[in-house]
Amino acid sequence: METLQPSGFLIIDKPKGITSHDVIYQLRKITVIKKIGHAGTLDPFATGVLIVAVSRQATKQINNFAKLDKTYIAKAKLGAVSDTYDPEGKIIENKNAKEVSLKIIKDIIKSFEGEIEQIPPMFSAKKVGGKKLYQLAREGKTIERQPCTITISKIKIIKYKWPYLDFEVKCSTGTYIRSLAHDIGQKAKTGAYLEELQRTAIGKYKIKKSVKLDKLNSRNWQDYLIK
Repeated sequence: METLQPSGFLIIDKPKGITSHDVIYQLRKITVIKKIGHAGTLDPFATGVLIVAVSRQATKQINNFAKLDKTYIAKAKLGAVSDTYDPEGKIIENKNAKEVSLKIIKDIIKSFEGEIEQIPPMFSAKKVGGKKLYQLAREGKTIERQPCTITISKIKIIKYKWPYLDFEVKCSTGTYIRSLAHDIGQKAKTGAYLEELQRTAIGKYKIKKSVKLDKLNSRNWQDYLIK
């Protein structure tokens, strides 16, 4: 009976190249439990913290994690744009782009701190009129999107060497780091897209406490459950 099944949460370090649903699929095979869900999707190119609820009882509590602030380390490439705002889309180099000084980049980064309005990307799962934006984008359609209010509580430069900008950001749920990279490029007048992304924390749950998917098997997965 499902009530007798192990129940709790796994802090997974999602690898690059698979979807968040792929993680769920693999965990269903490992745990032999069908009712598994996650708190906060990571794109296939992204890595890092993915909180997974195991059992029907645990999945009922998943929204408690979904509402938590998230922390990321990101790498943006300036001087180019992508229709998906990330490396999986069609990338167009801006041959007229000129190197931007560190001082200007610092000013741009600073301008995103606090409560801001952010327009979600067309290639996103956000629904407009009952249809997901990425479905419209795949049909070649671009529609006007209403901005969403988000909060960036911390954003700082880790490293900047043209055309690459590495930065860390702590933000509210609903923030698109792809859009943030795109908007940085717009302010820099060079264009930019998100080339790499790692989620390092969801609330107090940090990547150093996570487990890699390939370390889990049918014998040990319960050892990594948190209640």
